[in-house]
Amino acid sequence: MSFLEIRNLKKKIGTVEVLKGIDISLEKGGFLVLVGPSGCGKSTLLNSIAGLLPPTSGDIVIDGEVVTDLHPSKRDIAMVFQSYALYPNMTVEENIAFALEMRGIDKAARAVAVAQVAKTLQIEHLLKRRPSQLSGGQRQRVAMGRALVRQPRVFLFDEPLSNLDAKLRVEVRAEIKALHQNTHATIVYVTHDQIEAMTLATKIVVLKEGAVQQVGTPAEIYNRPANLFVADFMGSPAMNMLKGITSHGGISLFGDVGVTVPMPSSVTSAVPEGKSVILGLRPEAITDGGLTDPDARSIAPVDAEATMIEPTGSDTFVTGRLDGASFTGRARAEVAVSVGQRFRFAFNLDKAVVFDPDSGMRIS
Repeated sequence: MSFLEIRNLKKKIGTVEVLKGIDISLEKGGFLVLVGPSGCGKSTLLNSIAGLLPPTSGDIVIDGEVVTDLHPSKRDIAMVFQSYALYPNMTVEENIAFALEMRGIDKAARAVAVAQVAKTLQIEHLLKRRPSQLSGGQRQRVAMGRALVRQPRVFLFDEPLSNLDAKLRVEVRAEIKALHQNTHATIVYVTHDQIEAMTLATKIVVLKEGAVQQVGTPAEIYNRPANLFVADFMGSPAMNMLKGITSHGGISLFGDVGVTVPMPSSVTSAVPEGKSVILGLRPEAITDGGLTDPDARSIAPVDAEATMIEPTGSDTFVTGRLDGASFTGRARAEVAVSVGQRFRFAFNLDKAVVFDPDSGMRIS
C-alpha cells in the first residue's frame, strides 16, 4: 500500500494552471525525486505536500490520512530548505533541539535525541557553535539534523544542495543517500539537477509545465524514456537524437549517405515502411571498438568525421558528424583520435530507443 499519495492535484495561480492533475504514489521508506526545468511546478508541488500552498483541487494522503486541508503543523512533516533557515542566535545544539522543545519534550530526552542525530550526521564537534561559524556544508547538515530529530512521517527537501560548490555538493549528496539508507525515512526531494535525481532516487517524477512526463525508477527513466523531453532532459551528455526513416525492417540514417541500421529490439510493435522516426542513443551506447559490449546482439559500425574531442580523464567524449547530423560517443581515454579525422563508431542498438517525431512519444 502506498504511504504517500497525490491524487489528481491541481493548482491555479490566477489564470495559470501551475499543476495539471498530478498523480503520484510512494511506498513507505521510498526516496521520491521531483525533477524538471525551472518553472515546471516541482516546488509548488512540494509546498502543497507541506501545506504551505493549498491546492486548487485534488487530495494529498499520508499513511491513509487525507491531509489536504490540514495545517502544516498537523501533518507531521519536516522540511529542509535551500537557504538552511537556521536561527543565528542559537547554537547548533539549540537549533536541532528547538522543535522538540516546542513540543514540550523534557530536557534530558532532548539531549539524547540531539546526541543521536549529531552522531548520525557526524556533527558532534559542532554542537556548541553558531551558524555563522559553520561552512555551507555544515549548515546543511544542521538543517538536516533539525528535521531528522523530529522523526516525522515524511521529509521534504527543497533543492538543498544548490547553494554548495560542486565538490561539496557531491559530498553532501552522498551523506543524504547514506542517511536514507540508515534511517529508511520517506523522502520527497526537489531538484533541477538530473545527476542528483539519478543517484538519490528510488523513484523519479519528471515534470514539465506542471504535468507529469514520466514516473519510474532511475533505470527506467534513463534507459526507456517515455518521450523526447525526458530523453533529452535526463542524462549528461544528453541522449543523441538522430532523424531517420524506416526502410526494409531497419532505419535509414544520415540522409544521402544512407547508413541503414537494424530496428532496435526495444521496438516490438509494427512500424510502417517509410515512416519518419527519431533514433535515441546514449553516448555510452556509441563507442569505439574497444569499448563495445561483448554481449551486445546488434552493433552497427558508422564511420564519421570527429569534430570535437573532450577528454574527461577516465574516458573521452568524441563528437562525430555525418551528412550534417552530429552525435556524441564515448571512447577509451587512450584512443588516438583528432579533430577532422575519420573515426569508426560502434552503435549498440540493444541500447537504442525510437521515438515518433510527431507525438514525441517512444515507440514500443
